Amino acid sequence: MSLNQRIPNVQKLLSTAATVAATAMLVRSIAYDYIPNDIHRYLSSHLQNLSRLFSSRFTIVIEEFQGFSKNQMFDAAEVYLGTITSSSVQRVRVGKDENEKSLVVTLDRNEEIVDVFENIQMNWSLVCTQVEPSNCRNQNMRDLNATLRSEVRSYELSFHKRHKDKVLSSYLPYILRRAKSIREECKTVKLHTVIEYGSCWDTNAVNLNHPMTFKTLAMDSELKKELMEDLNNFLNGKEYYKRIGKAWKRGYLLYGPPGTGKSSLIAAMANYLNFDIHDLDLSEVRSNTELRLLLLSMPSRSILVIEDIDCSIKLENRENENDHNTGNNKMTLSGLLNFIDGLWSCCGDERVIIFTTNYKEQLDPALLRPGRMDVHICMSYCTPSVVGKAGQLKTANEFQGLEMEEINNQSTQGLDRIIREVQ
Repeated sequence: MSLNQRIPNVQKLLSTAATVAATAMLVRSIAYDYIPNDIHRYLSSHLQNLSRLFSSRFTIVIEEFQGFSKNQMFDAAEVYLGTITSSSVQRVRVGKDENEKSLVVTLDRNEEIVDVFENIQMNWSLVCTQVEPSNCRNQNMRDLNATLRSEVRSYELSFHKRHKDKVLSSYLPYILRRAKSIREECKTVKLHTVIEYGSCWDTNAVNLNHPMTFKTLAMDSELKKELMEDLNNFLNGKEYYKRIGKAWKRGYLLYGPPGTGKSSLIAAMANYLNFDIHDLDLSEVRSNTELRLLLLSMPSRSILVIEDIDCSIKLENRENENDHNTGNNKMTLSGLLNFIDGLWSCCGDERVIIFTTNYKEQLDPALLRPGRMDVHICMSYCTPSVVGKAGQLKTANEFQGLEMEEINNQSTQGLDRIIREVQ
């Protein structure tokens, strides 16, 4: 075919394509203008279902939150994908705190990355949907996480549908295991606090730079050994807690005069366990409902710290609660008890709860019983190694028959012995 014959054919082809495109635009315009919205949505839905029927791809959506709790699969995918290098990625987010061991790399919003697992190609994408912030406090619980954030994030994992069983049974569990090992290699203990809304934790936490460890902590060697053994038993006690039917958590009460090292002990425990600290100021919590939401959004393997519980807020005891109108859903002692030892406390594993107070005798006895404050540690001014019983670690049951006045007397006697030895 000569060149002169090809040119008219090309022109005819382009003319036909232009006509088809114009016709399609006209049909689309007529459809939007004259077809009712309900019929339009109906047709669109069926067309999408028809296209899925002939598609060979299968997609798994991993949302950032599952109910009120953080989705562990989302966190694992975020950590895992940050270690993958692929030429298909055009944008990533990189950050590093001065105390981080390495760069933190995460996939940027609406970016895609390709991973290969056992010769199976996996296409990941981070989908972010902007939402309008709202201050409405009477929303459906399903919309709460979207309300508290400016965007809703989710990962979409796409692959050939014949590999669905392998992805669910092998690939996703592999990501969970790999992400756990990556976190352990790069873990830096962080300090979280409650953000402005009062019902979720600040995700942009600061690193806990406190240098205190059990090696440098000034504590009686026997007491320190007992406490470390108690923490080790807790870490290794998953099967034990499951066997006896209790939530996998441990409560500690640190009490004594100000300046006796309660905060230092908390830092040493966090560094020893390598657990993040979630510092809860009860005065920032406006209701029992917000308190439950905080617990649900708190991840496992964390330490919840409630300092100066005796003076942070005015907690009505259970008898007085019945005498007052609680219709405004303010935070109450009953709400706090349910928070730390009720049904809601089972929504999470491997948690340590630490309370501090200067005046143990002012606490409601219901707070002190085992299951809420399992271990009581008296912190005194004098050196624990010469205090005697005042520096001993005791369970809550053992402390029931020991009066605070007796403990104070023992502390004073221990201090007198120190003075005489110095003289």
